[in-house]
Amino acid sequence: MKTTLSLDEGLMRQVRVRAARTGRTQSDILEEALREGLGAVGRIRAVANGDENEALGIASEVVHEIRSEAGRR
Repeated sequence: MKTTLSLDEGLMRQVRVRAARTGRTQSDILEEALREGLGAVGRIRAVANGDENEALGIASEVVHEIRSEAGRR
């Protein structure tokens, strides 16, 4: 599906750099980032009605997962 987005130039620069470094398309990079971000939000919301400390713990885990993924690229 094609769509038009207005994004910050600095953010797009990061997308272009990552695409060039990994040999992937900018679309692939953006789609992956959206999936990761939306997945993280969904996991956090799943416990948002529960314990605040649990939600913070999940948020911390997500950040570590994303950093770990980025380090492997």
